[in-house]
Amino acid sequence: MAKISAKKIERIDAVADDKGVITAAAMDQRGSLKKAIAKDKGVDLSTVTPEMLSEFKVAVSKVLTRHASAILLDPEFGQAAMRVRAPGSGLLTSYENSGYDNDRPGRLPELLPGYDVAKLVELGADAIKILLYYTPFEDAVVDGRSVNDIKHEWVRGIGEECAKNDAPFFLECVAYDPHGGSGQDLEFARTKPEAVIAYTTEFSKPEYQVDVLKNEVPINMAYVEGSKANTTGETAYSRSEAKDLFNRAAEASTLPIIYLSAGVDDDVFRETIELAGESGANFAGVLCGRATWKEGIPVYAKQGAAALEDWLSDRGVKNIQALNAVLQQTARSWTDKYGGRDQIQVA
Repeated sequence: MAKISAKKIERIDAVADDKGVITAAAMDQRGSLKKAIAKDKGVDLSTVTPEMLSEFKVAVSKVLTRHASAILLDPEFGQAAMRVRAPGSGLLTSYENSGYDNDRPGRLPELLPGYDVAKLVELGADAIKILLYYTPFEDAVVDGRSVNDIKHEWVRGIGEECAKNDAPFFLECVAYDPHGGSGQDLEFARTKPEAVIAYTTEFSKPEYQVDVLKNEVPINMAYVEGSKANTTGETAYSRSEAKDLFNRAAEASTLPIIYLSAGVDDDVFRETIELAGESGANFAGVLCGRATWKEGIPVYAKQGAAALEDWLSDRGVKNIQALNAVLQQTARSWTDKYGGRDQIQVA
């Protein structure tokens, strides 16, 4: 029987809908958002100000939280957006610094300077999110220690801090090619399932005190035979194999799983979630970011915040409503992983 504190249960419920499904929007992008705005404006990166990032996040939060059980925001540029979210929409906050350490191998993470879990809870966070780049195939060593041992210790420390503050810990792992590949090629698509299953198994262990795994889907839809996303004809898995991988990855976890959109287009992400549902995989929802709002970036870059808000009110809302309709048919309550709420021991 799972043992979860009463406050953590209350806070996970706060980021889920009334059926226990997490239909959350993600808007904690920082470096990538800044680059995208600069590109679409045709300006140097240095001219994209913190105020612009905040303005973009405010528009997304104001419009999309009317249709989302929660929103993920960063405390650097997202505090104004936190204050305009719709009543009843929960708040997750990111705790990691944007990007990773480029001076050492292994994509080592860093926490956001000037913040701790207690401070994020004071800002109104219902849950804490950490992004970690992780692959079981990493063999780099830093200061005499394996990179993955360093990452394991880092996650354990965050788990302890979240537990002390009764803050649910949402861990987002993203697999990568330790040899420097893009992560979008056919070869990586074939190894990705093993990486996803490995980190799912590892971070389900009680020692990390993770509450929800925000996972990648274990396949790349662009290489699923017969999928709409497959435009090249190259395949890494048949549809049957892809469904089996969804199940294997979900069964590797003893914790609730929600899926991240990983920047794919909204129609690709919906097709992905439909396939997850068809497989019967036990997942509790999504934290969906760019798939919903990324097409609004050029609108904002060229026409400003009011035009972005108009675009979000039309296309952005249609995107999130279409995804929500799929989730109503495919996702399960976060408590289902434990056999139901009555199988959770309140600690």
